[in-house]
Amino acid sequence: MPSNKDDGGWKKFLWNSETGELMGRTGSSWFKIGLFYVIFYGCLAGIFIGTIQALLLTLSNYKPTWQDRVAPPGLTHTPRSDKSEVAFNLNDLETYLPYTRALRDFLAQYDDEKQRDPTKFDDCGDEPADYKNRGNLEDELGSRRACRFSRRLLGPCSGIEDREFGFKEGKPCIIVKLNRIVNFYPRPPSSNETIPEEAQYKVQPNIIPLYCTNKKEEDAGKIGEIKYYGIGGGFPLQYYPYYGKQLHPQYLQPLVALHFTNLTLNTELRVECKVYGENINYSDKDRYQGRFDIKIQVNSL
Repeated sequence: MPSNKDDGGWKKFLWNSETGELMGRTGSSWFKIGLFYVIFYGCLAGIFIGTIQALLLTLSNYKPTWQDRVAPPGLTHTPRSDKSEVAFNLNDLETYLPYTRALRDFLAQYDDEKQRDPTKFDDCGDEPADYKNRGNLEDELGSRRACRFSRRLLGPCSGIEDREFGFKEGKPCIIVKLNRIVNFYPRPPSSNETIPEEAQYKVQPNIIPLYCTNKKEEDAGKIGEIKYYGIGGGFPLQYYPYYGKQLHPQYLQPLVALHFTNLTLNTELRVECKVYGENINYSDKDRYQGRFDIKIQVNSL
């Protein structure tokens, strides 16, 4: 029989006893290539770890380094729907129940009994005051106390006496707030020149004024009186700055309640609300940056 030259070829590749090679390489060759890859991948790992550590040195545990996607500040309202509208029939409980439920759920966190702990809350007064500085973000002071905000300040829109928030009488309430932004100091308007003449009466020291009016010309005179409840009818400065969830876990931002007391019935009305301040801007791309508009329709039929 002819001999097969390939007999044991794979075995010889794994280990060649004549040359002392393992899978085609000698021990010194395997050592050199192994050492090369150890150094190569070690350098890659070192570069990766070094870049991560350098990045971490630029970050704060308490404040986002970049806030380009959060244009300060956003102005939002409760209740709020996808279409930013409040439409109901004052004779049909089911049509306004989702709105009143949303208001009750939102205001539950402002109950007085949840703000009694003196280690977590301060009394900051019921009148507008200057900023409440509680140290720098990086100070080793731990959790900061927050100013109390009683829902009783919202008057008939507090939900304490009227659990229907005026919806049953066709006089609905809307709760307005400025969105939280870490270490943001809203500055009141420096002059009345930046504020529409009809809103200038809202300007007072230590407060960010809020003013609402008809969005469309044809709605002028149909919205009726809007009453503002809260501290000064705006956002008082003693509630700022906000120190973030880690340092300010119990923080409650101030609220303003809008009470629409004389809306024209069976008519779609568009209301625009704005806050005014030196460092507050508006954007056509963001409908909630410093302002919002909402459609309200109260039906009686």
